[in-house]
Amino acid sequence: MCRWLAYGGNPVPLEDLVFLPEHSLIHQSLEAHASPTITNGDGFGVGWYDERGHAALYRSVQPAWNDVNLREVASHVRSRMFLAHVRATTGTAVQQTNCHPFRYGRWLFCHNGEIQALERVKRELMLAVDPGLFPRIEGTTDSEIMFYLALSFGLERDPLGAIRRMAGLVEEVGGAHGLSCPLQMTLGIADGERMHAVRYSSVHATRTLFVSRPAEQLRVLYPRLTSVFSSEARVVVSEPLANLPEAWEEVPESTFLTIENGAITSQHFEPEYSGQGARL
Repeated sequence: MCRWLAYGGNPVPLEDLVFLPEHSLIHQSLEAHASPTITNGDGFGVGWYDERGHAALYRSVQPAWNDVNLREVASHVRSRMFLAHVRATTGTAVQQTNCHPFRYGRWLFCHNGEIQALERVKRELMLAVDPGLFPRIEGTTDSEIMFYLALSFGLERDPLGAIRRMAGLVEEVGGAHGLSCPLQMTLGIADGERMHAVRYSSVHATRTLFVSRPAEQLRVLYPRLTSVFSSEARVVVSEPLANLPEAWEEVPESTFLTIENGAITSQHFEPEYSGQGARL
């Protein structure tokens, strides 16, 4: 499984979260604490928004801890919103186009988890991708299929509904194939103005996901905390970046979060089924 983080707030250097914390994403690529896969060395990626609001990507098949260009980029690029991801493949090839985040226009998407038995359900899922979007798929991962299914189901106008419909289709197809847990996912999604995070699995035993408390609360709890982050800054992480127990709130199972200007909206998440196939 993988590790990822999403940040939204005032512009900060990427390294402030990717490299500098005691349990940074780079450290998690070497030694994750809350993942069945301790090492996440099958590539990495960062996606950020520049001052014009355009989404940029840097991805590589190198282990994140061993890429000098990542350190160079992270120390010089400042952004008010970014996603970062370190990968542990669940069976698909280690190649650049399989590294997260994935990008479509202003949208960035990263995933931890899996579609169970992808080789058995991939064809049916791919056929549900909008024909106009299908040529944009570059890699071979379940994660990219999920992204393009969500885009096909209206991610740009209705993020919650699109993710619900994507999850419903995966579970219907998986159920028709007799799979016990068709879908396992935590998702990080951004459009440059707001971020979304999802925690869900078919058997309600999803990988961990945490969100930071408001920066102003953290400064009271931990007076030595750097003041580099503004009051609207929020971070979503697969696992905490530091041993600060009161700094993080665990995202509940089956939850869809929207974060905009530091405000968090939490909604219950459940798949939306078409009624055309078997499901759990």
